[in-house]
Amino acid sequence: MTEPSHAALEREFATFVRRARAASERLSRGVHPGLDASAYGLLVYLRDDGPRRPSDVAEHLGVGKATITRQLKPLEALGLIERLPDPGDGRAHLVALTDDGRQRMKQVREARHERLRAHLDSWPDEDIRTLARLLGKFNTINTEP
Repeated sequence: MTEPSHAALEREFATFVRRARAASERLSRGVHPGLDASAYGLLVYLRDDGPRRPSDVAEHLGVGKATITRQLKPLEALGLIERLPDPGDGRAHLVALTDDGRQRMKQVREARHERLRAHLDSWPDEDIRTLARLLGKFNTINTEP
């Protein structure tokens, strides 16, 4: 890849990341007005992967146990998540979305899908498939140093 190509790609990624962060803010407020943007990814993980131990959530998000505990408390206070007994270990618990949390996440996902469809409505299907394929290819790259 040439230097101008690298620069153009870095510039577009920077724009994409800024827009993704802004979208996370918007999506989190769509779930609940008092929700922090960083909590949205946590809720998505619980929605997609089901009940998990807090330590599993921390590992998935790349944060420590103390951090995840601080992030889970407000979600529980807002009624978006609940603690459940861990059937595999009576001393432990799992965190899961509540019915209200699942419903709010569903509404936000549907609204997000509608916005994406509206933004890409003028794109040819082949361009959308190409973008999805290339993003999928990029997302398989290990970015760890």
